[in-house]
Amino acid sequence: MSEPNKSISIDIFQMLLESSRKKSHRNEVLESLGIKDYFVDGSIEIDKKSCRGVDCQLCIKVCPTSALYWGYGQVNIIEELCIHCTACVLVCMVDDCIKVSRRRPNNKIESFSNPRQVYRLLHSTSSEKRLNIVNRVFHPRRIL
Repeated sequence: MSEPNKSISIDIFQMLLESSRKKSHRNEVLESLGIKDYFVDGSIEIDKKSCRGVDCQLCIKVCPTSALYWGYGQVNIIEELCIHCTACVLVCMVDDCIKVSRRRPNNKIESFSNPRQVYRLLHSTSSEKRLNIVNRVFHPRRIL
């Protein structure tokens, strides 16, 4: 005879507490490295089939937080250390091998997986900042 279905209870408050502890630990680690996290959250994934890490390991060398490492014959990720900075995607020799998605504090979501997308993203962000500076300098608020 099979056992009766057991109901699983999930304590949402315990989950939230654990999540805040992870975020707190992440902030401590990044602060000790002297690295500022500019994004609310994000994700990174590596296509293990197309990765040529055994030949180059460039992404590992360029990662500012050492979130990428070589182990068991492949490139692995420590998600808690990744700051979603685009460095690994910029140096990767295989397009669409490393996919990064991140959310800015203004809730704008950015996704990229090859150097061309990163360049366009960085260029548009820089252009917006320059435009804001020009508008502040040459179009000051008028007092009515």
